[in-house]
Amino acid sequence: MSGDLVALIAGTLLAVGALAFVLYPLFFAVRPRVSRPPAASAARAADDSAIVALREIEFDKATGKLSESDYTELKRTYSERALQEMRGAGSPAGDATSDPIEARVRAFRAHRECDTCGVRPEADAVYCSNCGGFLDRACPECGAEIVEAAAGFCARCGVPLTAAAIR
Repeated sequence: MSGDLVALIAGTLLAVGALAFVLYPLFFAVRPRVSRPPAASAARAADDSAIVALREIEFDKATGKLSESDYTELKRTYSERALQEMRGAGSPAGDATSDPIEARVRAFRAHRECDTCGVRPEADAVYCSNCGGFLDRACPECGAEIVEAAAGFCARCGVPLTAAAIR
């Protein structure tokens, strides 16, 4: 019988504890925790302000809250502001050189291109790694067209193509 009494006391204490936990906010003023957005989200929200405004303008026009003249004026104003923000003119962090994706695109565009095979993966290629053709397709000294695959010298003036291309 004493085991039943211990279980009854333990159950009662757990029930009272749970009841106190649930009723505590009702009797005492508990402020909800307000989480602050990270700095990146705040900056992103500031950057999207004109875009968000454009969405609201479109919604207000669709629901009939804006006249045609107000809609035209607001859309023009916020479109210009949104374009400036997207181009990075509105923020110093919008510099294209600081964007890692833009840097990779610029680096890829610096690669040489073969007329038959397309862009080569080697940035410093003189010959196409696929077909062996001279990538400049013309002699840097005399301008003669180089059509032979893997030609080492110009057929007209005899200049070594690799040395001329490196200069």
